[in-house]
Amino acid sequence: MQGGHQFQARNQTLKTLIGAACSLNPREISGGPEWADSERFDILAATPEGQARPALDEQMAMLRNLLAERFKLTFHREEDEMAVYALTELRGGAKLKESAGPADASPELTNVIFPDHVRLPARNATIGQFVWMMQRAVLDRPVVDKTGLRGKYDFELEWAADETQFGGQVPHPADSTWPDLRRALQQQLGLRLEATRGMVEALVIDRAERPGEN
Repeated sequence: MQGGHQFQARNQTLKTLIGAACSLNPREISGGPEWADSERFDILAATPEGQARPALDEQMAMLRNLLAERFKLTFHREEDEMAVYALTELRGGAKLKESAGPADASPELTNVIFPDHVRLPARNATIGQFVWMMQRAVLDRPVVDKTGLRGKYDFELEWAADETQFGGQVPHPADSTWPDLRRALQQQLGLRLEATRGMVEALVIDRAERPGEN
């Protein structure tokens, strides 16, 4: 959101937009025309006048409606087994602080990229929202939340990215003194990220059309 009433997306593919709108990793999306994973689009949309700034879940619901209207998008869901990351709590317990923010405050989950590491200052965020952001924007496969944690938390996570994260588009110097993501999760948050296989509810595109001019 740009301000309280304007939603923007720049230079995004249809599959990237679907991933954001439906909280999915790109690997969980299949089907559709070839251009859905190559052609790029800009979205500039406004929320109704007089309406309060929509929460993140409301923004993504609006994006789903927009994709259905402008791209004539239809899809179905089906269970599929694939490579995933399982997020669990360490035996000693998670190192998370309950959020002190208002219960209705929007979550803040924005990665800050430095030359030698990534910093994620999270505020008023659930583990589900953290998993959604990590599988959509950072990691190369879906993430399954097995922590059982249901609160809203404030925390900071700092790590050295590698070539499998952020689509390989951020710095990953070999001499960084920051821990890798798995060690950072264990040391800083008391969580474990394990590569495994699991069942996910994947999305299959049934129909999509290029949008017309505004």
